Amino acid sequence: MNPAILAQEGYESAHSADAPVHELFPGIRLRPLWTGKAGATAHVLEMDPGTSWPRDDVHEPGPEEVFVVSGTFNDGARDYPAGSFLHAPAGSWHVPQTTTGCTLFLFYPEG
Repeated sequence: MNPAILAQEGYESAHSADAPVHELFPGIRLRPLWTGKAGATAHVLEMDPGTSWPRDDVHEPGPEEVFVVSGTFNDGARDYPAGSFLHAPAGSWHVPQTTTGCTLFLFYPEG
């Protein structure tokens, strides 16, 4: 790899296997990857088969962007297989769940 790329100011990287694991609910784990200076955050969320968020997941103060890395994610209305992208605007909500288990990349541009 070109060391000049890594020497650029603000260039950062993370690996999900090295991120701390926070169990949010039984079978649902969050791995924080990055926090920007203005509050944006990036995470990996792992959901075991048959798990569900215990309440509505409201997107505040800003939007939530989700990329389904593996498995099938359900937002309470429909299934999204691996490779799907979802943009949930600020103030919207869903009930995250999965029958198969899934891994999601989450990005919160406004924190």
